Amino acid sequence: MTARIPNQCHFVFGLKSQAEPFHLVHYVCLESCRQVLKPERIFFYCQHLPHGPWWDLIRDHLEIVHVEPVPFIAGFRYRSRGIRRYVYAHHSDFIRLEKVLERGGIYADIDTVFVRPIPAELYDKLFVLGREGDVVDPVDGLTKRSICNAFIMSEPNAEFGRRWLGQMPGALDGSWSGHSTLLTQRLAERHPELVHVEPQRTFYKHLWTREGLRTLLEGCDPDVEGVVSMHLWSHLWWSRWRRDFSDFHGGLLTEEFIRSVDTTYNIVARRFLPEPGTVPRARGWRRFIGAGAS
Repeated sequence: MTARIPNQCHFVFGLKSQAEPFHLVHYVCLESCRQVLKPERIFFYCQHLPHGPWWDLIRDHLEIVHVEPVPFIAGFRYRSRGIRRYVYAHHSDFIRLEKVLERGGIYADIDTVFVRPIPAELYDKLFVLGREGDVVDPVDGLTKRSICNAFIMSEPNAEFGRRWLGQMPGALDGSWSGHSTLLTQRLAERHPELVHVEPQRTFYKHLWTREGLRTLLEGCDPDVEGVVSMHLWSHLWWSRWRRDFSDFHGGLLTEEFIRSVDTTYNIVARRFLPEPGTVPRARGWRRFIGAGAS
């Protein structure tokens, strides 16, 4: 019997100009997807094509699809300059949902690393999301339950996804979570028959808190039982100039660091690195003046 959700994967990247070479963290995401999930197809949606040695190593395994910015997002007036700098993520929020609904399959943010195969029973669901930690609602300041959109499984044209996509423009308030995680939680409460929500451990064992990021990037938690994937929340720490969530930054995540230092992320990621010396060392990583990783 054919599963509802096809084993094909979707990634969105390059919605802003690519000043830096494709990072090995993004290579690890795609290579771990390829090795662990063994998908039939990997769709890579981008506006600006990546470049660099890590990109050259993975690109032949991808089906590259050009996308344009979402007109609604492009015309939205942001009140917060702090959020405005991450506008590419809001474009991605819409594009990821449109594409996974169009073809069906698995969407994951490109700062994901896959740990083990997705349980077979999840492929028979209509729509699958994962629980994350509670977040503060920017509208009323209250802490509320949240369902993250960094990992999505969907049958083609799933009703839950269509409802979500249809209500996203009205829920966009210029915040990070209003349309993407809080709206999702409300819809799941109203229509539990249309969506399956996995416990936090499956996709987001380590959260976006300082403690969670420290455990992921600098500490070592060997307990990955029941963990399908890890999400790095890289927009919160990627730039060397950002220190509110972590003192770590993307320039420190070198091939040498991943190979030689045992951290929660490194122990998983090094399984997917090529033979030493395969990829020449890229220059300029320690600048990291950008706002995020995509």
